[in-house]
Amino acid sequence: MKQNLAMNKEWEDILVYLEYHYGIIHPISPQLIGKSYELALSAGKNVYGVMAGKDVYKSKDQLKGFPLKKVFLYATEDEYFRSDLYEELITDCIYTTKPSVFLIGATPEGRALAPRIAARFKTGLTADCTELLIREYLNLVQIRPAFGGDIMAQIITPNARPQLATLRYGAAKSIEPVFEHRIEFINITKEKCMNKIEVINSEIFHETKGIAQQDILVVAGKGIRKKEDLSMLEELAKLLGGELASTRGLVEKGWMPIDKQIGLSGQTVKPKLLITCGVSGSLQFLAGIGGADLIIAINTDKNAKIFNIAHCPICGDLYEIVPELIKLIKNGQNSGLLKSNTN
Repeated sequence: MKQNLAMNKEWEDILVYLEYHYGIIHPISPQLIGKSYELALSAGKNVYGVMAGKDVYKSKDQLKGFPLKKVFLYATEDEYFRSDLYEELITDCIYTTKPSVFLIGATPEGRALAPRIAARFKTGLTADCTELLIREYLNLVQIRPAFGGDIMAQIITPNARPQLATLRYGAAKSIEPVFEHRIEFINITKEKCMNKIEVINSEIFHETKGIAQQDILVVAGKGIRKKEDLSMLEELAKLLGGELASTRGLVEKGWMPIDKQIGLSGQTVKPKLLITCGVSGSLQFLAGIGGADLIIAINTDKNAKIFNIAHCPICGDLYEIVPELIKLIKNGQNSGLLKSNTN
């Protein structure tokens, strides 16, 4: 009979991979810490962190106030992420801490590292999770869309440890570093590690603010009749100080670029205000907007799924409603609902 490692008391607590680049902690790390703390609190366990990179000891000030019991800092000789080297370092940390759960961000680096760790420990890996829960015996419920977004699959790994999952950016809210808690930092230098990858050249790309970082979004759906009508929604977005985004349907038509797409095959967003225009609300789309504070939905179909989660459902023609909104804003009459809910 296969041993049920969920009953093994040696494998407890939660370990979080904290990305660190050029002296800055990746913004997905506070999201991972927040979700890990939520899970650990419900299970009565601790949260540990692990970080690798050059001069990682300089990250200590950035981590102050986060609810981490210990952080393992693995110093490397250069700034570059090397998947084989980092695999060795993280493996060492896992053997040291024996976590029941190991969480990694679904970033390019995380997606390169997570499969190597999963293979190393012969454990399962659920990629791009949108939600995580803890059940009895510290079984991690890893929730992600499946079958093209038609269902939300709940995946568990009862017979292997650690349970490994990557979490999508924006799937969890960042936790604020307000905890009066002293973190124990453990500095580690590994002298001999496998390192077969040679970096010939590297170049830093400075990211621009995308839809995932916007506080206000106006979303165009299939209710838009022609591409030229997008200018109307773009005007609304600019007047509100936000940006225009879209569903997958308009991207597939070639009307909107892929980096403006919300949903499972696009981006997960968490704006303070989200206005959907002609969006029906497929499961694929809804999975990408769960973090929005206020959702205003405009649709002519009273049975549209988007109305099930909208805070302010408006059953009507967007071609009548949006121009009126634009007029009100231009006349300085946007100080009510829209403004008060985006502060």
